[in-house]
Amino acid sequence: MTSPKRRMEKDVMELMMSDHEVSLIQDSIQQFFVIFKGPGDTPYVGGTWKIRVELPDQYPIKSPSIGFTNKIYHPNIDEGSGSVCLDVINQTWLPMFGLLNIFENFLPHLLRYANPSDPLNTEASTLMTKDEAKYTDTVKHYVQKYAKNVTLDDDEVNGKDGEDDEDDELSDVGSLSSDDEEEEAVGALDL
Repeated sequence: MTSPKRRMEKDVMELMMSDHEVSLIQDSIQQFFVIFKGPGDTPYVGGTWKIRVELPDQYPIKSPSIGFTNKIYHPNIDEGSGSVCLDVINQTWLPMFGLLNIFENFLPHLLRYANPSDPLNTEASTLMTKDEAKYTDTVKHYVQKYAKNVTLDDDEVNGKDGEDDEDDELSDVGSLSSDDEEEEAVGALDL
């Protein structure tokens, strides 16, 4: 059995060796940013998000904390904090999952199949259920306004209106609650 520190190093290295851009915060493998691109078959296509990741000392037993640093319009992502409501990370995280699973499977799946019945952004949830065309237009507007030309070097990420958000609380994805409806909507992801 490998130590948590060794597993952490392995998973971060795999993520860095993948197609994802990764930037460590103060050379720590427990805190870093990842550039995430919107899936091509969604209204998020062409968008780029800078996601902050924090790995707890108990990783991979305990799930990582993740948060979008630039705005995204989605029922299951808090627009203000960037917190993510995703059952596979929130409640069903298993040590066999790794960082690549988050960025190559879980987040793309979330952007493809939102769950408006368990929202962190009630406005997006309501719009999605009442007027899907307008919801899609709003998503595309946010992509154009907040998710273009985002890089790891950005001191101020688009869409934060000059606020200092370094101290914003990340989504402690291991502790957010979820109901059975989200579990059914997200379902078991094929890894």
